[in-house]
Amino acid sequence: MAKTVQKITLSASRDIPFNQLVLSQANVRRIKAGVSIEELALDIARRSLLQSLTVRPVLDADGAETGMFEIPAGGRRFRALELLVKQKRLGRTAPIPCVVRTEGTAEEDSLAENVQRAPLHPLDQFRAFLTLREKGLSEEEIAAAFFVAVTVVKQRLRLAAVSPKLLDVYAEDGMTLDQLMAFTVSPDHERQEQVWEAIQRSYNKEPYQIRRLLTEGAVRSSDKRAQYAGAAYAAAGGAVMRDLFQPDEGGWLQDAGLLQRVACETLEHDATVIRAEGWKWVEVAIDFPYGHTYGLRLIAGEQPPLTEAEGAKIEALRAEAEQLEEAHANQDELPEAVERRLNEIETALIAIEARPVIYDAADIARAGAFVSIDGSGRLRVERGYVRAEDEPPVAEPELSDPDGDSFSSGDTRQEADDDEGAGSQHGPHSDAAHAAPRGDGATSQLEAPEEDEGIRPIPDRLLTELTAYRTLALRDVLGADPATAFLALLHVLCLKLFYRYGSDSCLEIEPKSVMFGNHAPGLTDTPLAARVDARHRSWAEQLPEDAGTLWDALLAFDTDSREALFAHCVSLTVNAVNEAWSRRPKAIAHADRLADAVSLDMVATGGWEPTVDNFLGRVTKARILEAVREVRGDALAQSIDHLKKGEMAVRAEELLAGTGWLPEPLRAPGWQMPAMIVEQITETTEVIATTTMAVEPSSVGDMETSVDPVEIGSDTVMIPADDHVIAAE
Repeated sequence: MAKTVQKITLSASRDIPFNQLVLSQANVRRIKAGVSIEELALDIARRSLLQSLTVRPVLDADGAETGMFEIPAGGRRFRALELLVKQKRLGRTAPIPCVVRTEGTAEEDSLAENVQRAPLHPLDQFRAFLTLREKGLSEEEIAAAFFVAVTVVKQRLRLAAVSPKLLDVYAEDGMTLDQLMAFTVSPDHERQEQVWEAIQRSYNKEPYQIRRLLTEGAVRSSDKRAQYAGAAYAAAGGAVMRDLFQPDEGGWLQDAGLLQRVACETLEHDATVIRAEGWKWVEVAIDFPYGHTYGLRLIAGEQPPLTEAEGAKIEALRAEAEQLEEAHANQDELPEAVERRLNEIETALIAIEARPVIYDAADIARAGAFVSIDGSGRLRVERGYVRAEDEPPVAEPELSDPDGDSFSSGDTRQEADDDEGAGSQHGPHSDAAHAAPRGDGATSQLEAPEEDEGIRPIPDRLLTELTAYRTLALRDVLGADPATAFLALLHVLCLKLFYRYGSDSCLEIEPKSVMFGNHAPGLTDTPLAARVDARHRSWAEQLPEDAGTLWDALLAFDTDSREALFAHCVSLTVNAVNEAWSRRPKAIAHADRLADAVSLDMVATGGWEPTVDNFLGRVTKARILEAVREVRGDALAQSIDHLKKGEMAVRAEELLAGTGWLPEPLRAPGWQMPAMIVEQITETTEVIATTTMAVEPSSVGDMETSVDPVEIGSDTVMIPADDHVIAAE
C-alpha cells in the first residue's frame, strides 16, 4: 500500500500597515554588517522592497492578537523603511508585504533566515555586472545602481573578462581570488592559460609571480622611452596592460618593439629642430654611455638678459610663493591646492631661468650637440661640444734672427743641417764658408765669423744640453715651491681634461678618465652621474675658451677655487673598476684606502640599493640567501630558500629594500651592518620563533561599505550586499 505524502502549508502573506510593525527582541543578529541603513533605504526607494518581512502577531496576556506584529527577521529592512517614513518618502500607514508566522519561535525564524541563505558566489556577481554592461548600462550607471565606486565596477568587469577556462577553475575553488585578480593584468586569454599551466608545475603560485610572468617582455610605463614617447605609442595602436587591483605606476607597454621604434622616430623628429640651429654635427641616441662628453671642449654661450616682463614675472611669482608659505607656516601639511600652486610657481621659475643660451655663429659652425632622453623621459640636449679634429689649427710661434729672416720653431734650416753634416765640428760657427782666413792663407775652423755675417741659430745638440740644465734647475726650484707646483699640476690637469691640449704644458703628466658606457648601462641617468656632470659643466663654464690664457685664469682664482677645481680634476682620473681582463689588485686595494679616507657611503652618496636588475638577478641563489640572512636573519632566509631563482630575487629585493645592505665590492673597509638592522634581525627572529605567520585576507580591490565577508576556501572575500534580499536578518 503506497505511503501518503503529507502536504506542507506555507505561511500566509499579507500587507500590514507600517505603523502596526515593531522590532522583535528575538532577532539573533547583534553585530552590524553589510550595507548601511541609509544605503539600504536608497535601494528600497529605487527598487521597492524585494523581500517580504517575516513577522509574528503580538499577543496579549490572554493570548489574543493585539493587531501589532513583531519582526524577528528583517530588522534592517524595517529600519530602512522607518528612515523613509521619517523622510516623508513613505506613508506611516503604507502597506508592507509580510509573511506571517505562527508556528515555532521567533528566535528560530531569525536564525533560519540568516543561516539558510546561500551567499552569492563572487563569480556570479562579476558576470551579473558584465551582463548589465552588455545590456547597455554604463559603468557609472551600474555604480550608482549598486552604491559602489566606479573603480569597483571596473574591477569586477575586468575579473569577468578573464579566460573562461580560468573562471571555471575559480568557480570550482581551484584558484584563489588574489590569483584571479593577478590574471586581469593581461587581456590575452591564451597567455593567461599558458601562465596558469606553468605555475601548476612551480612551487610559487603567488599572485606577484603570475603578474611577473604575464608582463615578461613588456616595458614598464616608468621607462624613460615610455614617458617620452607614450603618446606616440598609443597613437600607433600600442597596447597597455593595467593592473586595477594594485598600484602599477601606469602599467606596462605590451609591444616593446613598437615602443622602441616610435621613441627613435620621435627623437629624430625633435632632433631636426636642433639641427636647424646650424651645429656642425648632431648625434642622436636614446641613451649615450656615461662620460661621452669627456675629452670634448665645451664652448661657453651667453645667457640672454632677462626682459622687463620676465623680471617682473619672476618677482611676482616669488612674492606669491612667499605669501603662500607665510600664510601656512603653522600648518604641519600644506593644503593640496597650495602645494600644487607652489609646484607650478617653481616650474615657471625654472622655465624662465633655463632660457636658451646664445652661442657665437663661428662656434656653432665648429661644435656639435648630443640629443637623447634623460632618466625622467624628457628631451636632453647637450650643445656646444667641440671635437679634437674640429679645433682650429694652433699656429707655431714665429722666430726671427738678427738678419731679419723669420722662421717657424718647427722649421729646419739649411745652416743647422750644415752644422750637423759630415766632417764638421758641432758649434755655432763651424761652417767653412764663413770661417775667417788666417795669416798663412788657411782658414781657421775655430775662429768666430765676422760680425756683419750675423748670429746663426744654436745647433740642436747644444740646445738639448742647455735645456737639460734648465729642466734640472726647474725641478730644483719647483720642488721647493709647493704653491707653484700645485698650480702647474692643476694647469696640466685642466689642459688634458677640459681642452685636450697636453702639449701646452712642460709637465709629463697624463691624466686618464675611464669611460663607463659598457660597464654599467643606465649609469648616465643616475643622480650620482648628474651631480658629477653638473660639477664638470660648472667648471667648464668658468674656464677660458683659449687654452693659452688658462694659466693666467688659474692665477686669478682664489685658493679655495683652485683646490676645488684640483679635487674635481683628480676625481676624474679615479679608476677603481675591477675588470676580468685587467687584474689590478694593488689599484683596487688603493681604491679601498681612498674610500676609507673620504668616508665613502654607497647608500647615502651613491644611492645604491640591491635590485633584481643590478645585483640579485645576476648572482647565485646562495648569494641571494646569504644577503637576506645578513639583513633579515635565518628564519626569513629559510622562508624563501624553496623558491626558484627569479622568484627568490624578486622576494629578496623586497626584503632588502631600505636596509642599507651592500655587496662586498661596494663595502668600505671595516663596513658593518647598520645597528638598526641588527636590532631588526633580532626582533624578527624572536617574533617568528614565538608566533605563526598570518595571511592577510584578500579582497576585491577598492570595496566600499556595501560588502559582507564570506569565506571561500582559505580566503575571505568581500561580497556586496546587493539589496535587502542578501542582507536578510
